[in-house]
Amino acid sequence: MTPKAKKKVPRRKISRKRRYRASEEWREFSMEFLKRMPKTDLHVHLDGSIRVGTLWSLAKEQGIRLGVRDLKGLRRKVTVGPRVRNLVDYLKVFDITLKVMQEEEALTRIAYELAVDAAKENVRYMEIRYSPLLHLDHGLTMADTVDAVLRGLKAAESRYDIHTGVIVCGIRQMTPARSLELAETAVAFKDDGVVAFDLAGQEKDYPAKKHREAFYRVLNANQNVTLHAGEAFGARSIHQAIHYCGAHRIGHGTRLLEDESLLRYVTDHRIPLEICLTSNVQTRAVDRMEDHPFRYYLDRNVRVTLNTDSRLVSNTTVTKELYRACRAFHLNHYEVRHVLLNGFRSAFMHYRKKVDMIRQVLREIDGIMGEIFPMDDLVVLQDWRSLERTRR
Repeated sequence: MTPKAKKKVPRRKISRKRRYRASEEWREFSMEFLKRMPKTDLHVHLDGSIRVGTLWSLAKEQGIRLGVRDLKGLRRKVTVGPRVRNLVDYLKVFDITLKVMQEEEALTRIAYELAVDAAKENVRYMEIRYSPLLHLDHGLTMADTVDAVLRGLKAAESRYDIHTGVIVCGIRQMTPARSLELAETAVAFKDDGVVAFDLAGQEKDYPAKKHREAFYRVLNANQNVTLHAGEAFGARSIHQAIHYCGAHRIGHGTRLLEDESLLRYVTDHRIPLEICLTSNVQTRAVDRMEDHPFRYYLDRNVRVTLNTDSRLVSNTTVTKELYRACRAFHLNHYEVRHVLLNGFRSAFMHYRKKVDMIRQVLREIDGIMGEIFPMDDLVVLQDWRSLERTRR
């Protein structure tokens, strides 16, 4: 009796989804792949994000000398490169861009182009911040500047798949009375597109608590507050932002890790950090990208978001920030997904609209991720169940 022949089992084809090692997932994130992802940009300065060609052409139209002979020279002058001496040095570039931003038409154009450029890299929601006080040299009122910026953003929204909001900025170096004026402007446009009030500028020697009256005005009008803190100064700056000024989000927050108790408070209360990796390296808030506490915060469950800060000055986009984070911190696909969703969760957007947007982008993110990575059905299902509960 002859032995029964073994049945030949055909070799299974291994799909691309299974070819990578879990620890090497970050290598799969190309710029092209990340560009397709729906994203947010919650911390971007209008006067630091003008197209260099627009800066050149507006200067010619307005008869303004920029001290360079050509576009190439202008680009070198307004893009800071890998590092500057400090934050104050970084902010000097804004003296150049502000020269051409004193006319309504210029503000409308710059705001429109910023939103268009963001939409082209699949940014679905963006909050643009600026200080109206810095745009009054040619006779505009603060309300004029807000109207001009909102016109540009609304024009972009009508043509592209992007939603936007405006954040009015106070300046630490200015008087508290001026901050109060800006707060009144933010409140006046609360129902027309201004979503929050901020305080920017030099942290050292200019404490946020001196501007408490401005924040009190905004909070009593039920408006949102974000605040630059912990970028060039210690965790005390973040403490003031939260406990004196009522901040709902923190701009940068690089030095939060210096106060363990405050870090736990920020984590427990889900106060988002608007992290800007490239600019933090350029201004020497950290020595290298790899030294940034982003990974530490992510591992500690702090709600971290990734943002550009100043697209022109830092020569960056949200896609670049995400790509650099993947490379520096070896993010896996769940972490990338989590950071992307953090941006939408942290948006100063009305609740119902936010839930609808998250539902939409979650489908897209999981669809794109599923082309390469094995998605955990349980995690996806839990996300959707959570969203369904919030709708009821």
